[in-house]
Amino acid sequence: METYILTAELDPDSFAWLDALRRDHFPLERNLLPAHLTLFHRLSAAQTARLDDLPIPAAAVPISCVGVVLLGFGVAIRVRSPTLDGIRSAAQKAMGGEFSRQDSHSWRAHITIQNKVTADMAKRLHRDLERGFVQRAGVVTGLLVWSYLGGPWRLVRKIPFG
Repeated sequence: METYILTAELDPDSFAWLDALRRDHFPLERNLLPAHLTLFHRLSAAQTARLDDLPIPAAAVPISCVGVVLLGFGVAIRVRSPTLDGIRSAAQKAMGGEFSRQDSHSWRAHITIQNKVTADMAKRLHRDLERGFVQRAGVVTGLLVWSYLGGPWRLVRKIPFG
């Protein structure tokens, strides 16, 4: 059974900044993906088909990159957006069905820039990035549906806003 992932499409400037951080700090041999903001990690084809019932925003959705988060064995950039939170809730309702344990928990929007390193490496990067961190504004321009290929992903569908 094919598995799908739903992510938010970031504006080009935000994507470039976050993807550069990911390329600089994610272990090279494990970095199979560009920077991404995941809304759902494991969806069925039937669930992604129900995204057609989702009300689409009339314009790009503002987000704020508000801080650096220590993940234990990695680091992420925390994202805040009440509007995107609402879109995720609406998508969950529209898609229905069973959700993975990870997707059923409360959502904490973030973009992982380092993962699967030692706790000491993660703490060091967290400390370094936190020291000079400045909040950044950006936008989400749509949703992206990906097919999970056992590591890499393949883009299946774009759902643009506006």
